[in-house]
Amino acid sequence: MPIRQLPEQLVNQIAAGEVVERPSSVVKELLENSLDAGARRVEIDIDAGGAKRIRVRDDGGGIASEELALALSRHATSKITSLEDLERVATLGFRGEALPSIASVSRLKLTSRERGAPHAWSVEAIDGRLSAAAPAQHPEGTTVDVQDLFFNVPARRKFMRAERTEFGHIEELVRAQALARPGIEFRLTHNGRAALMLGARDAQPERRLDDALDVDFSAQALRIEHAGAGLSLSGWIGAPTASRSQADRQYFYVNGRLVRDRLIAHAVRQAYADVLFGGRHPAFVLALDLDPAAVDVNVHPAKHEVRFRDSRLVHDFIYRTLHAAIAQTRPGAEAHPQDSARVQSLLGGGVAASGYQAMQQGGLGFGVRESTTPVQAWGALYASGTADTETDRQPQPLPAERDGVPPLGYALAQVHGIYVLAQNATGLVLVDMHAAHERITYERLKSARACGAIPSQSLLVPLTIALSEREARLVEEAAPRFAALGFEVDRSGPGSVLVRRIPSALEGSNVEGLVRDVIADLGVHGSESRLTEFENELLATMACHAAVRANRKLELAEMNGLLRAMEATERADQCNHGRPTWVSLSLGELDRLFLRGR
Repeated sequence: MPIRQLPEQLVNQIAAGEVVERPSSVVKELLENSLDAGARRVEIDIDAGGAKRIRVRDDGGGIASEELALALSRHATSKITSLEDLERVATLGFRGEALPSIASVSRLKLTSRERGAPHAWSVEAIDGRLSAAAPAQHPEGTTVDVQDLFFNVPARRKFMRAERTEFGHIEELVRAQALARPGIEFRLTHNGRAALMLGARDAQPERRLDDALDVDFSAQALRIEHAGAGLSLSGWIGAPTASRSQADRQYFYVNGRLVRDRLIAHAVRQAYADVLFGGRHPAFVLALDLDPAAVDVNVHPAKHEVRFRDSRLVHDFIYRTLHAAIAQTRPGAEAHPQDSARVQSLLGGGVAASGYQAMQQGGLGFGVRESTTPVQAWGALYASGTADTETDRQPQPLPAERDGVPPLGYALAQVHGIYVLAQNATGLVLVDMHAAHERITYERLKSARACGAIPSQSLLVPLTIALSEREARLVEEAAPRFAALGFEVDRSGPGSVLVRRIPSALEGSNVEGLVRDVIADLGVHGSESRLTEFENELLATMACHAAVRANRKLELAEMNGLLRAMEATERADQCNHGRPTWVSLSLGELDRLFLRGR
């Protein structure tokens, strides 16, 4: 066949295949245009999941009558004029393809009134034919009315899902845009019924979170506000105890643009690695702002992805900010907007000793010694001057004592051999002793590893463990890795190994079961590089084995040792799996339980 120029209508329909995947794609493009136009109120009306009608109305700057036809032609935009502009895109839309692409696969009507203009003008586009501009009635702003989507492309229409499914995508899109712009009012209707009504929340952005997500999100989240190296990260991250079974509450914006980026996802996942296991997912609403020249937004037709000029800097900035914030969500730390200053201090300071202000500036008070039981290990969490060199952060101290009573108070009793009951200055504290000790031991192991080596001790009688030949060979190959974890394990036969040394903190635990679990982890994670990435999981496995078990009777002194150790440990408000380690009831809550004062 001879080479020929494609008809303009076919060119637009091909472009529509890249830009318009489904009705929510249309809403996205039109909504972004409204936001770029400076709208303070946006109304989205949907019929039949968007297949029958999509109408987006805003109160933005409007379009001049002589530019209406130009707005429906390809590669026409007011947002870039040169290559320099393209390299510093600061708006959501810029390609100039959205409106003509949508018009090529629908019946579209564009009505707009420029600010200060005496009246509005309107044009229609049907199957590639554009009408002349005509006067119309319309307030200042713009309305784009899209009807019969894909009416002239039946093959595309067949791929549309059920009405409820398509509208679900639209609703989620509007919700995501609204989360990033609390100062703008959004109204979404479906088949004439209100679906999402979000009033402007200029002074109360956390209220927008709760309005849009239909949950008490802000009460379970920590406010993030940090800037440095030309980057700024702000928003909210959910507490580990508020994790979800799926990644359905994760919103990340780059210069106001909602993106899905693997580099960002990896940084967030790493920040939560110490507190979430077992397939749980964190919830967050975060915005990253940086110089537009430092990010390329022109790498995906639908602009879902971006590319950073210095991806390592962005990754490390996000990871360090979130990691430090999560580390300070521990007993007494409240999820509150004022916490942003506390996160700043976490990231801005130098390396210092870990713990409850090094137990009020006087050292931990217990010294580091060879522990004989896991309970006795509670008092020796960190060596004096121990630093978390991995993240270079200074732990934030707990709030000051009240009336000489520490934050978690003093132990009263043990409940069913599982929980520690304590009284603090404000009420009652209940601690899951296994979960708390697991976190304490885990942080101690990480701290020791960061300092170069995990302290270990020789077994009086070496332990022989029977394994499969493959497992024994794996142990032999991974001997340096075992040594780094505080073990000395040698292959003693075709299907057996000999354990000579174990980490000091794990004395009294089930050594054979622990070694078997570590071997299983080695088998799963395979190569040395993957093992390094998952080393914290190995330490978590060790901590779980070392933690005190249920139904173990503790003396009051041991219970108080646990409470003081929790106050000196980062992330002590959740165990290694993201479950809470303690809960509290204030005197007021206790009074309400017993109807006192009524």
